[in-house]
Amino acid sequence: MTDFFEKYQKRKLINANISVVVSIAIVLFLLGLFGFFLLNSNKIINHFKEQVVVTVFFKEKAKITEIKKFEKQIKLSNIVKNTKFITKKEAAKRLKNEIGEDFVKFLGYNPLQDNFEINLKAGYVNEQKMDSLKQTWLKNNFIADVNYEYYKPLIKVLNQNIKKLSLLIGIISLIFLLLVFLLINSAIRLALYNKRFSIKTMQLVGATKSFIRRPFMLKAFWLGTAGAVLASLALWFLLKYFDQHFPDFHILSDYSILGILFGSIFLTGIFITLTSTYFVTARLLKLKSNQLYF
Repeated sequence: MTDFFEKYQKRKLINANISVVVSIAIVLFLLGLFGFFLLNSNKIINHFKEQVVVTVFFKEKAKITEIKKFEKQIKLSNIVKNTKFITKKEAAKRLKNEIGEDFVKFLGYNPLQDNFEINLKAGYVNEQKMDSLKQTWLKNNFIADVNYEYYKPLIKVLNQNIKKLSLLIGIISLIFLLLVFLLINSAIRLALYNKRFSIKTMQLVGATKSFIRRPFMLKAFWLGTAGAVLASLALWFLLKYFDQHFPDFHILSDYSILGILFGSIFLTGIFITLTSTYFVTARLLKLKSNQLYF
């Protein structure tokens, strides 16, 4: 009977520990996922900015040497992310596929122009800089026009809302961090509450507060570490999945951000479990014998 009771108690303790670790892991995983988006918010915004296409149309008389020289100049200026030269034949083929009709055959000639499709680096995607570039490029007598009118509303929205978005993310981060603390603290409190009789017994035989608290703090450290490991593994596999399906974002290429992210998960998990355990044990140590049953 005694052996059965001991086994039951051990099983109950193991299940309680697993429950706490899983709870911590889930909360840290969600915190890590949100933290990832927070750390990469600028990268995500810049990615969308760099999808804006500036089209440079060349005059009919433009020479191939002039076009190549222009391409070399803009690449050396370090303002361009990508460039793609589209011949008038390619442009006509594109338009034909879009409208579903052979307009060249109908008109008897191809009215389109050779052009460059240019993706600027994120820092140059704002109306002032793009207007300035347009004026500079139009000084070349072989360039007919520079067009990005289609993207102007998107550029305006992106640049107007960056500060608002950063502030919103900051506020949500603080709220989420508070929720993480409350959830982990709740899990720790429930786990330690079952130990209130053991704590009171140790007090009655003369054990000091630090002596009573020490094993609980050590256990909290390992529970926090285990939860952080599980959360980190789950987050790593999720980020790997995203990296495979969205390679343009280079999710796993920035090791400094990944280091900050996973380091924060571990530190947060351990800090909150230790802090929660300290305050919960302090509260339990203050309980009187007649309060243990409530």
